[in-house]
Amino acid sequence: MPDFLDEKRKEIDARLKELQPLVEEFDRLEKAAAALAGFGDSDASTGQATTTARRTRSGGASPKPRTRKASKGGARRGRPRGSGTRGKQALELVQAKPGITIAELADQMGIKANYLYRVMPSLEAEGQVAKRDGGWHPAEPKA
Repeated sequence: MPDFLDEKRKEIDARLKELQPLVEEFDRLEKAAAALAGFGDSDASTGQATTTARRTRSGGASPKPRTRKASKGGARRGRPRGSGTRGKQALELVQAKPGITIAELADQMGIKANYLYRVMPSLEAEGQVAKRDGGWHPAEPKA
């Protein structure tokens, strides 16, 4: 019996080594797809369910992949965009110091700047702030 188990362990180890490059390629492609999600046609815009593999601590795939289902009516799960406190906090700082940069905002808020590169364009799209002269300013009231 121990010979059988040793043989099976060796077969499994060999197969894991064989599949490892494919797992790494999958991870790279998944990251690339996530980076491109906002541009052009994507699964997110068509409402298709997206599957992501769950990883164990050892780095291997778990037996059950997690599937995210499209919600009814195309609504996002979770809290609405722009309802977080970071956007409000950034808006208050922009109003207090017009022309402030993202780096200065991040420093005063005690967060990393990369998060604000998503928050500030959202505030701009809502008409609350405007970017000009290398900094962020409160939006001009519409006449």
